[in-house]
Amino acid sequence: MDNLRQKAKELLESKTVNLVIGYENGTNGKARAVFITDPEKTGKLIYDERCKQNLAVYLNKHEVKHYGKIAIVAPLMVMRSILVLVSECQVKKENIVALGIGEDGSLLDFPSLEVVEKYVAKIPLGNPQSDQEILDKLNAMTMEQRRAFWQNELERCFKCYACRAACPMCYCLRCTVECNQPQWISAPAHPLGNLEWHMLRTMHLTGRCVSCGDCGRACPLNIPIHLLTMQQAEEAFHMFGVRAGTSMKAESALSTYKPDDKENFIL
Repeated sequence: MDNLRQKAKELLESKTVNLVIGYENGTNGKARAVFITDPEKTGKLIYDERCKQNLAVYLNKHEVKHYGKIAIVAPLMVMRSILVLVSECQVKKENIVALGIGEDGSLLDFPSLEVVEKYVAKIPLGNPQSDQEILDKLNAMTMEQRRAFWQNELERCFKCYACRAACPMCYCLRCTVECNQPQWISAPAHPLGNLEWHMLRTMHLTGRCVSCGDCGRACPLNIPIHLLTMQQAEEAFHMFGVRAGTSMKAESALSTYKPDDKENFIL
């Protein structure tokens, strides 16, 4: 942790970056995001098991982009999200310094995002084990059982859109659910409208989700909506060989056509 604080301080003092995004102690023993421009305040930075939020969600905000070059505390999920955002032309790679965090919590030296790519390429990727175990149980169910499970879960949703706000890949200035001319998704929170919303979001994140789980953690009703996008992440990998957040040049599975694409998903 001292190495992280010292590196952040050096970057700000040398004017290499104008802003550091990291974690600090919040209320009730929780960690929260912190935005530091003063080198003397880098002592606030922490990193431990409480630091789960995907900080990459802030990189695409107008208020943050205004600072120019930014350093961001980046465990694996943040690294992968950065690579996706660069590949989708949402952030410029020359404006990002990744303060990489290894699996043991140590600070990693990443002089460029190209080095981040090489680091990510060496790590086995996929859904977190605890979530994959639940997905395996769901996949063992019949289609009717899975549908009943998700209908029961999603009917509790009241469309606060916290899941959308927490996701680094949900960066559209105007979401489809906010369009009413024409209105594609029903605005009220009812079973059909809820199902439409979550299926739409899942489809839009296919091949783009890095399985950070922030959408599920953000849900005030503890609906495990992150399992939907995690499942699609695995489907995209098995069907198209796409694993989000591994390259700054990757193309989205659903925006790329190849003559030899598999078609066995078509009913």
